Amino acid sequence: MVGMKATPAYKNPKKPVEARVRDLLRRMTLEEKAAQLIQHPIGRDTNPNNVGPDHPFDPTVGSILSFTGGAAARNAFQRMAVEGTRLGIPILWGYDVVHGWRTGFPVPLAQACSFDPSLTERACRVAARECWADGGVDWTFAPMVEVGHDPRWGRNVEGFGEDPFTNGRFAAASVRGYQGRTPAQLRGPGRVAACLKHFCGYSACEGGRDYSYTDISPRALREWYLPPFEAGVRAGARTVMSSFNCVNGTPAVAHRGLLTDTLRGEWGFDGFVVSDWGAVTQMRIQRFTADPARQTLAALGAGNDMDMSDDVYRNIPDLVRAGRLPRRVLDEAVARVLRVKFECGLFERPYVPELPREKTCRLPADLDLAAECARGCAVLLKNERGLLPLDAAKVRRLALVGPAADDCPALVGTWAAMCAKNHEETPSLRDEAARFFPNAKIDYAPGCALPPEGAPRLATVDFVEGSILDPGLPPDRAAIARAVRAARAADVVVVALGEPGWLSGENKSRRDIRLSPAQVALVDALAQTGKPLVGLVAAGRPLAFPETAAKLDAILYLWQGGSRAAQAAWELVTGAANPSGRLAMTFPRAVGQIPVFYNAQPRNREDLFDYLDRPSENDPWLPFGFGLSYTTFEYGKVKVASRRTQVAGRKSQVRPVARDPRPAAFVSASVTVRNTGGRQGAETVIWYLSDPEATSTQPVRRVVGFEKVDLAPGEAKTVRIALSRKDLAAMRPDGTRRFEPGAFVLSASLRASAEFVAE
Repeated sequence: MVGMKATPAYKNPKKPVEARVRDLLRRMTLEEKAAQLIQHPIGRDTNPNNVGPDHPFDPTVGSILSFTGGAAARNAFQRMAVEGTRLGIPILWGYDVVHGWRTGFPVPLAQACSFDPSLTERACRVAARECWADGGVDWTFAPMVEVGHDPRWGRNVEGFGEDPFTNGRFAAASVRGYQGRTPAQLRGPGRVAACLKHFCGYSACEGGRDYSYTDISPRALREWYLPPFEAGVRAGARTVMSSFNCVNGTPAVAHRGLLTDTLRGEWGFDGFVVSDWGAVTQMRIQRFTADPARQTLAALGAGNDMDMSDDVYRNIPDLVRAGRLPRRVLDEAVARVLRVKFECGLFERPYVPELPREKTCRLPADLDLAAECARGCAVLLKNERGLLPLDAAKVRRLALVGPAADDCPALVGTWAAMCAKNHEETPSLRDEAARFFPNAKIDYAPGCALPPEGAPRLATVDFVEGSILDPGLPPDRAAIARAVRAARAADVVVVALGEPGWLSGENKSRRDIRLSPAQVALVDALAQTGKPLVGLVAAGRPLAFPETAAKLDAILYLWQGGSRAAQAAWELVTGAANPSGRLAMTFPRAVGQIPVFYNAQPRNREDLFDYLDRPSENDPWLPFGFGLSYTTFEYGKVKVASRRTQVAGRKSQVRPVARDPRPAAFVSASVTVRNTGGRQGAETVIWYLSDPEATSTQPVRRVVGFEKVDLAPGEAKTVRIALSRKDLAAMRPDGTRRFEPGAFVLSASLRASAEFVAE
């Protein structure tokens, strides 16, 4: 109609995203553009590691993080941005939704032990729906895909272990769970943008000390640290978080080689990069620059689009007007932020429904999934004389002891978002025991306790003389005596051990990863009773306790399993389910062995001891991929076929690849796995590749694939893998890969292998 104002193109959902971005960008002032690159909380951040001032609400900022006021309050703030500002640009609401929102799932390191990425995808789907509907979250700071080689580092709990390939598979699954499998799904309700973090090499910190320097060779960067991020980008992740650390002398937040050349130039990433908390102004501490203007120019110029919490980017307009910051650089950064907002559907759907929590969170099916995930993640480390599973009908008296037996936070773990750590929503092992042992009298006697969050950090941190785990006090002999009395009267003893739930995560590095002295003393005393001892361990990292483990008859490593961890634990203990987890991270015998990981270079002299003080203990306590079952599996021969490959030891024999699942496959292989036991069970076939002769020496082995198969007693399945020339290519010192013809060894879970020659 004549006189009516036309709808701006950026508000027209029928227009292509890029056209909407360009239209909105040309309407914005310098101040409005700069504001889109700023993120901060309302008030003070909820993460105690994030020290900073209170922030008043600003309706022009690009993003708000860590808001816990709920959907209605979030909508009220969002309304000020959409209806109370000149252009009505909606705010992107971010939160660390790492392993669930109200429904708590196992921590990511535990999820990796399932070797079932489909579980992670389903869990992230639930987490996305809950945090969007209940909290108004549009963007999660997950997944963290840092490869972990040092269990002392507290943030291993957020990642998927030590293997780059495994990390990449779970990174992609997480992205699909949060965002959906298509761009259209991301625009729909109940989806959130994913954020790959921390780019890059944060986990390579010296000594496992959080926030510390990293020195990473080009080869290590390409071999270990970059592949999971590339997998997440290929899966469609829309945002990336730059890291706290310096990489070879350059702060990651200002590392153009990583943020622009690799991320955008090589991989084609067109989402946006956000800094971690305070990482831009942190360049002063890193002795890079203390000048706020230079900090902004370095970070933004390198490709770090959004600044989390520093507010230093507010100097952008002055820098542009002074000619120090090219307008093109600013516009590209703003365009990337706006692009993600359009892709998330925020301009059409800026508000979330304000529904009762019981309609959106902790639905019965979601809690069932939490239990399924917890069952799939637990790893059976030991089972002497087939003690497990216990026949619950025959147990007349059960002693439940140990500090983790009635500790809900120990089962939930860190980064738990809105997941309640109480007995009502996260039952403890003690809460659930009677349900699984209806005929038994259950005697509970903890023997010792895990320190609550906020326990004093003493100046003396020697493990024996005093620490936050045992503050220099002798074990409580009376408490241990009560546990021993309960054990002597019992048919079987279940001892729940581990670390406090708050002791893994950001700024939670430990110099000693043994069990606390009180727990060691408790197990020593229980072992003297001669009763069968079942150990259940709740932890967010690998713990080193081989001496104590030797005194336990069975050990089930629960990790931090979430809202239904206790239910899953008892289902596994009683045989209602069969453990199928495999370790995604190596367990060292002692701290002195660290770093120890499966895909290391071979030792130059195999016949000499690693350590003279323990000459018989060269190998790690528990290797990557380790895990027991209540049934047994038999592997057939590994059969290899290729377009131009011969089986080693035979004359030239060219066999065609039949029904190859990957068009680019160069080598195909198969192995048949049979359940030879009497119980249903799941086996993870991990494919390892070894290259025994290359111009640049290669690791002992590396994972090139895995598949989990569920088998009934007597059932057999054939597991296949297809590899390209790129999969066989050798890593070189400059970080490039090159295929070199020659002999290779392909192993299925180190149970069966075949040598072949690829040309």
